Amino acid sequence: MEASYSPASIERKIQKVWDEKQVFKAVVDSNKEKFYCLSMLPYPSGALHMGHVRNYTIGDVISRFQRMQGKNVIQPIGWDAFGMPAENAAIQNNVAPAKWTFENIDYMRDQLKTLGFAYDWSREVTTCKPEYYKWEQWFFTRLIEKDLAYKKSSFVNWCPHDQTVLANEQVHDGCCWRCDTPVERKEMDQWFVRTTAYAEELLSELDNLTGWPEEVVAMQRNWIGKSKGVNLSFTIKDSDESLEVYTTRPDTLYGVTYVAVAAGHPIAAKAAEQNPELAAFIEECKTSTTSEADMATMEKKGCATGVMAIHPLTGEEVPVWAANFVLMDYGTGAVMSVPGHDQRDYEFANKYGLSIKQVVEPAQSSEVTCDLSEAAFTEKGVLINSGEFNGLEFDAAFEAISSALANAGKGSVTTNYRLRDWGVSRQRYWGTPVPVVYVDGEAKPAEDFPIELPYDVVFDGSNSPIKNNPEFEQTTWRGQPAIRETDTFDTFMESSWYFARYCTPHYDEGMLEPKEANYWLPVDQYIGGIEHATMHLMYARFFHKALRDEGLVESNEPFTNLLCQGMVLAETWYKMEGSTRVWVSPDDVEPTKDDQGKVIGGVQKSTGEAVTFGGIAKMSKSKMNGKDPQAAIDEYGADTVRLFSMFAAPPEQTLEWTESGVQGSKKFLERLWRAVHQFVEQGDHAELNVATLNEAEKTLRRKTHETIEGVTADFGERKTFNTAIAKVMELINAVNRFDGQSPVIGEALETAVLVLSPIAPHICQELWQQLGHDDLVIDAQWPVVDSSALVKDTLLYVVQVNGKVRAKLEVSASTGKDELEAMALADERVQSFTDGKTIRKVIVVPKKLVSIVAN
Repeated sequence: MEASYSPASIERKIQKVWDEKQVFKAVVDSNKEKFYCLSMLPYPSGALHMGHVRNYTIGDVISRFQRMQGKNVIQPIGWDAFGMPAENAAIQNNVAPAKWTFENIDYMRDQLKTLGFAYDWSREVTTCKPEYYKWEQWFFTRLIEKDLAYKKSSFVNWCPHDQTVLANEQVHDGCCWRCDTPVERKEMDQWFVRTTAYAEELLSELDNLTGWPEEVVAMQRNWIGKSKGVNLSFTIKDSDESLEVYTTRPDTLYGVTYVAVAAGHPIAAKAAEQNPELAAFIEECKTSTTSEADMATMEKKGCATGVMAIHPLTGEEVPVWAANFVLMDYGTGAVMSVPGHDQRDYEFANKYGLSIKQVVEPAQSSEVTCDLSEAAFTEKGVLINSGEFNGLEFDAAFEAISSALANAGKGSVTTNYRLRDWGVSRQRYWGTPVPVVYVDGEAKPAEDFPIELPYDVVFDGSNSPIKNNPEFEQTTWRGQPAIRETDTFDTFMESSWYFARYCTPHYDEGMLEPKEANYWLPVDQYIGGIEHATMHLMYARFFHKALRDEGLVESNEPFTNLLCQGMVLAETWYKMEGSTRVWVSPDDVEPTKDDQGKVIGGVQKSTGEAVTFGGIAKMSKSKMNGKDPQAAIDEYGADTVRLFSMFAAPPEQTLEWTESGVQGSKKFLERLWRAVHQFVEQGDHAELNVATLNEAEKTLRRKTHETIEGVTADFGERKTFNTAIAKVMELINAVNRFDGQSPVIGEALETAVLVLSPIAPHICQELWQQLGHDDLVIDAQWPVVDSSALVKDTLLYVVQVNGKVRAKLEVSASTGKDELEAMALADERVQSFTDGKTIRKVIVVPKKLVSIVAN
C-alpha cells in the first residue's frame, strides 16, 4: 500500500472497474425492496457548476447508503436538452443548437463520471431526441382527445428579446427570468393543458406528501388557492351585457363603490372606441406585468370607462374603471371593488377620488379598531350600512347575501382556485414540435410520431427557422393537405414525465412498459431546488396523474420524499446593452475594491469594458457565475470535492465554496489514508475477541459503535451528512489517540471506510481492498450496531451540594442507589461542604447526578 494518498492514481482506476462490472445497472428484482433515488436532470447548456455537484452528490450518497442497506436501488440520469438556455447559448456561440447541445452533453457526461456518481448510464435519456419526445407528442394528442389540452386566444407575457411566451412564474420584477428584458403583454393563440381539471386532487393529496418539506407543501397549497366564494353579476346600464365577478367576501357587497375590469376586457375595449384616453391607457397596460407578485407592489393605475354598472341587490349605479391590477386571464377579468375593506381598492379610490363606504365594523368582543381615514378595515366583523343584513357576522352574512343573490338570479356560491391552466406554447425553435396539424384551418391531432424537429436549419437567432418553412410546415393528414403547428412545447413538458421514462427508457411499443414502470415508481427520494416548487413539481404531479388515468402508472403521486438542497453561491457581474442586462463570468472580471476591501466595480478582462457588481447569488448558467468544478477535481480529487460539498453545510442550507474548506476536506482523507496504511503495515492482526478487551479497547469499540448508530440515523432519517462526517472524523481521531496495537483498531477503520463510502467512494473502495476485502465496498453490508459495545462498565456522576458542583465520582455501572448516596456523602470534597449541617435530602438522577440538600 502506498504511504501517501493520491486521488489521481485511484479514482479513474476504480471508475473503470465500476464500468466494466456494470455495478450500477438496475434490474427488476421482486425479491428485494426497491429504492428509486433521483436528482433533477441538468440543462446541457454548458459545463457543470458546483450547484450541480452538490445536488448530485446528495442523491449519490443516499443511493449508495440505501444499496448498502440491502435495497434494489435505481439512480438514473439524463438531459433536459430543449429550451431557451441551450438555444440562447447556441446563438451566442454561432453554432446550431443541436450540435451545441450534444457537445455539451458529452462534456458534462464525462464530468459526472469523473465525480464517480453511481448512475445507471444504460437508462440515460436525452429529451431532444425523437425517441423520447415522440411519446410526449403521442400523449399530448391523448390529452386533446380527453379535452385536457386545447387552444385559445390569451393575453400572455411576451419577451421581445427571446421572442417567446413566458409563464407568470418566469417573469421576475416585470422582466424575463433569462435575459432581464422588460416583458410585454400580448394577445396570442396558445396551447394549454387543463391542469385545473385536477385542482382538487392536486390539493387534497398534499396531505399525503408527509415526506416533503412543509414549506414546499405550503407553496403548492397557496398556488392552487382553493376558496369558497360567490359568482355574481352586475348588469351594465342601458345594455343587455353584464359583468361577472367572483368574491370571497359577499359580506362586503354593500360597500362596492366601483367595479374594476382588466384593460383587455371587452367592455373596456368597446368603451375605448370613443375614448382616446382610455385607449391610450389600454395600450400602456400591454407592456405591464402579469405576475401577481409584481402586481402586488407596483403602482396602481386606472382610467374611467364611462360605463355604469348596476348593483345586483341595491340597484345603485357604480362606475366601471379599467385598472392595471386586474388580469383578463384571472377569474372573469373583473372585480367588485370595496375600498372600505380592501387595501388595494382603498389606495385606488383615494388616488382617483372615488367614494369609500364602511359596511363592516369590528365585533364588540374584538380588540381591533377601524379608522377609514388611515386604511381599509380588512378584518371580518359585523355588517352595518347593509340594509336588511345589518348586524350579521361574517358566516351568517355570507349565507344570507349569497341566498339573496341566488333568489334574484344574480349569483351562486361556488368553489374557485387560483391555479390556472398551463400554457405550453412557445414560439422558439429548440423544443418539441406541438403534434397538431391544420386542415382547412381546423386543428387536428397528429397521427404519426415523432414529428421531428429538423436539426439542419438556417438559424438567425430571432425567428424560429421552422416558421414559414415549407419543408417543415407542409404535410398531409389522412390524405388531405395540412399545415403543421410551428409552436413548440415549453421545456417543462419534457421534465414533467422523464422520471417515468427512466423506468423503461428503451421500450418502443408505448410510452411506458407498465410492469417495470410500476415496479420502480413512485420515486422514493427526489432531490432538487426549491425554486421548482410551483412550476416543475406542480406540472410533474399533474402529468403523473394524467399518466395514471391513461393506465400507464398505478401510483397517485410521482415523488414520495423530497429534499430541497440549499444554493451554492458565487459573485455576479453584468454590463448593460441597451435595456438588456448581459451577465459576465466572474472569471472574466478584474474587480476594484475600496480601502476596506469592499467591491466597488470591475473591468471585463476580455474586453476592457466596465462591469457592475451584481452581488452574491445562486450559481447559474443564466448569470454566468456557475463554477466548473473540473479544476477542483484535478487539484484535489473527486472525493475531496464530494466530501466538502456534504460537510460544509446541511443539505438544505446555502453553501459557499472556499479553498480553505476544500483543503481541510483533503487533509481529513489523508489522515484516514495514513491511519489505514499504518494499520496494514503492522500486519499479523489478531481476531477480535470482545471478552478479553481492556478498558481502553472497550472505549474505542464503544466509539466505533456509537459512530455506526449516529451516522446511520444521520444518513437514513435526518439527511444531515455534515454531522455524519463529523462523527467519522471523531472516530479517526480516537483511532489516532489509541496507544498500541489492537483488533479494535481494524474494526474502527473498517467502520469508518464503510460509513464514509457513500460520500467518498473511490478512496473507500481502495482502503476496503487494502484492509483485506475482495468485494466492492458498495456491495458490503452496512455495519450493524452491537448494543453490548455501547454499555459502559463505569459511569461518571456529578455530585452537587445545594445546587453547586462539589465532586465527581466514577463508579461501576452496577452501583445501586443506596451505595451511590453513601459514596457521595463520604467523599472528602463533599464533606467539606456538609460538615456541621443537617442532610435534608439526597436525590439521585440515574447515570448523571447526585444532588445533596443540606443546611
